[in-house]
Amino acid sequence: MTKKKHIGKSSNAAGGWGALKSVGRQLMGSGKPLSGAKTMLKANQPDGFDCPGCAWGDPEHGSSFEFCENGVKAVAWEATKARVTPEFFAQHTVTELRGWTDYDLEHQGRLTHPVRYNPKTDKYEKVDWDTAFAEIGASLNALGDPNRAEFYTSGRASNEAAFLYQMFVRLYGTNNFPDCSNMCHEASGVALNESIGIGKGTVLLEDFEKADAIFVVGQNPGTNHPRMLADLRKATQRGARVVVFNTLKEKGLHRFADPQNKLEMIRGGSEATSTDYYRPRLGGDMAIFRGMAKVLLAADDAAKAQGKTPVLDHAFIAEHAHGFDAYRAVVNQTSWTQVEEQSGLTRTQIEEAAAIYMAADRVITTWAMGVTQHKHSVPMIREITNVMLMRGNIGRPGAGLCPVRGHSNVQGDRTVGINEKAPAPLLDAMERELGVPMPRDPGHNVLHAIGAMLNGQAKAFIGLGGNFARATPDSKLIAQALGELDLTVNVATKLNHGHLLPGKKSFILPCLGRTEIDRNSAGVRQIVTVEDSMSMVHGSGGINLPASKELKSEVRIVAGIAKATVGSDVVDWDALAEDNDKIRDLIARVLPAFANYNEAVRKPRGFHLYNSAAVRDWKTPTGRANFSATDLPDQTEWQRAQSDDQTFVLQTFRSHDQYNTTVYGMDDRYRGVYGERQVVFMHPKDVAQLGAAAGDRVNVVGCHDDGIERIAQSFRLVPYDIPRGCVAGYYPELNVLVPYQSFGDKSFTPASKSVVVRFELQEQ
Repeated sequence: MTKKKHIGKSSNAAGGWGALKSVGRQLMGSGKPLSGAKTMLKANQPDGFDCPGCAWGDPEHGSSFEFCENGVKAVAWEATKARVTPEFFAQHTVTELRGWTDYDLEHQGRLTHPVRYNPKTDKYEKVDWDTAFAEIGASLNALGDPNRAEFYTSGRASNEAAFLYQMFVRLYGTNNFPDCSNMCHEASGVALNESIGIGKGTVLLEDFEKADAIFVVGQNPGTNHPRMLADLRKATQRGARVVVFNTLKEKGLHRFADPQNKLEMIRGGSEATSTDYYRPRLGGDMAIFRGMAKVLLAADDAAKAQGKTPVLDHAFIAEHAHGFDAYRAVVNQTSWTQVEEQSGLTRTQIEEAAAIYMAADRVITTWAMGVTQHKHSVPMIREITNVMLMRGNIGRPGAGLCPVRGHSNVQGDRTVGINEKAPAPLLDAMERELGVPMPRDPGHNVLHAIGAMLNGQAKAFIGLGGNFARATPDSKLIAQALGELDLTVNVATKLNHGHLLPGKKSFILPCLGRTEIDRNSAGVRQIVTVEDSMSMVHGSGGINLPASKELKSEVRIVAGIAKATVGSDVVDWDALAEDNDKIRDLIARVLPAFANYNEAVRKPRGFHLYNSAAVRDWKTPTGRANFSATDLPDQTEWQRAQSDDQTFVLQTFRSHDQYNTTVYGMDDRYRGVYGERQVVFMHPKDVAQLGAAAGDRVNVVGCHDDGIERIAQSFRLVPYDIPRGCVAGYYPELNVLVPYQSFGDKSFTPASKSVVVRFELQEQ
């Protein structure tokens, strides 16, 4: 942790010596530098564990220590020798711990024993597992209505734990599955299902080696999925164009110094990760692709008039697409004035980007939460898909769509059934397998769950991993809502703020980490499986001794709660908890895509789940890929903010020393911020317009028109290369400004990249 707070020089490139120094600090900070390094050597190995750092694919699931900072930090964070024991809880009240930072809480170390909250002492106290399970089951059954309980899932959960979880919850009687995917890529799933019939990307990692152009939209791989930088760098080295649309200039999207390249490290060199970089206004990506579509249509018309080769793939459109004529009409009706105003790019810049797209035979477009966390994210992603369909860039080698997930199994959890709107075939198969009816009414997503807590409908919360209280919007409202529940249960490896908002009855249940050995009662080692962003499913087996003999696997914890709640008449929970192979056999019987699961997942690299759109098998009502004839929004949040020169549109994002809500350190060397997190990045002219100077402190005030006061106090202004009217800052600190009622149409994803705010200057 850096003690001195200051704004300083940022890194020249991602990776390099800075990455190696960070790796060293993380391994030393864990208290186990040697074992930590040995552990990393087993990351992504056929006989090792799956790296929990991100969901980016691995070419052979056999790469060794790649000096990926995310991976090192995640492993060191989990493998620390520090421990949070019952004695720790005896020394600190919950009220006291609430005043600690996220960083300080999680750096106390690994949870070692199940604990139960005692409201009389305001402390967590040790409890045995059987008692915890029995009391949780009794509390759930006392609710009377299963729909009064919310069952949250983090992307850290394995396929096996997630499948068991959804089976238990549906046997209990509800589809209330608020899930971390609701807060990140839900818009991708909704949009892609409508467009191409499957809510996933269509590419494999090998396709990045074949693409002539890669469009990177609204994402920052250097911080969120660093292994992607190596693939972008390789693409530029072989002559492919890598086109970036990102509001901020990010180091990782400019250059990358490979820590494994000894000559490069000696010389202090780096290589480009992009060839073209455009910085749109927040929420402007849909307008960019609409402008590109206008260029493509005009060029195709000109080629036709001149008897030249068409620009569009008319054969593909005729055979595989639906709705093109309606889409053409909407594009033609869209004015360049609207495109330029919303995007923040000039017509010339958009024409440049379109020319790159037209010159490439094979194109991949990849995106992340810079695209998905807006009110109009679903039509935005459909517009990206429209442009890809125009030249047949879906369903062939070196081309396709690639939403990049964050956590290592957020996609897999959805695949195996964590879905508040479960598809009928899944429920039908569950009923055939179990012989009992499944609940059919849609359940709660994250925002619906928040609403149910606030209005008193929901009275219980079970969290399978994650930090719900800090990951969700409207932090103060969420804290209040959780504290008024009858029951809160959190399955976790480390202490976080979500655990410090106990209901009337509250438990923290410590689980094994991804790197730790899991043995059943017979001593047989168990593996779990995960799915990456490329729909590859592979195994993961821990190699470290557990942090405590009291720890249980997520599978065993879910089975224990299930047995205590719904009994074992329908499902033999003890048998499933003993053998993960039996869970995979059950998954294979319910989900045809997982046929021969146990055999397939033990092969090197695992196996690829069938992806219908990747082979141009369109599972849509029309039987084709669908163009979306949707107008641009009447007004983006940036345009709304600019109606008053004292308001701005804010995006929340990660620092470089952070993964989701986990804060590994207080530095963000890629952006030149050291020792603190309460900062706001702003264009220098906007800083001056406020009558402020670099480094001044401000209160950030939310401008959502619902009568609720939202203020983030005492944030430092940091001048940065960002479009005027746009500002940025870290979450979870700024989540207090994100209204839970502000969300994406159809997706219900919090609009965390388009929050209208104003600033109050503090006395300096």
